[in-house]
Amino acid sequence: MCGNIRPLFNFEPPSSTEEIHNATLQVVRKISGHPKPSRINQEVFDAAVLEIAAAAQTLIDGLTTNSAPKNREDEIAKRRAKNAKRFAKNEPALHIK
Repeated sequence: MCGNIRPLFNFEPPSSTEEIHNATLQVVRKISGHPKPSRINQEVFDAAVLEIAAAAQTLIDGLTTNSAPKNREDEIAKRRAKNAKRFAKNEPALHIK
């Protein structure tokens, strides 16, 4: 669930509100233990998402760095290469006769 949350700081263009919301939604799902809340818990679940998203936006807006902004496509390519290498090791060898 939370393994899909990626860093959102120091990208050009900056992370969108949607990206922050999606990451926040994953955090709230993980904390609550529910991928989708029941109707009775929907209001508190949604409120938590909004509050944490606001805090995340404040954090991202307040952080500073001297490093150059990251490129999303480059970061995606790095993750794909890392995953390809990682999962290639875990695949069973095929023994064809």
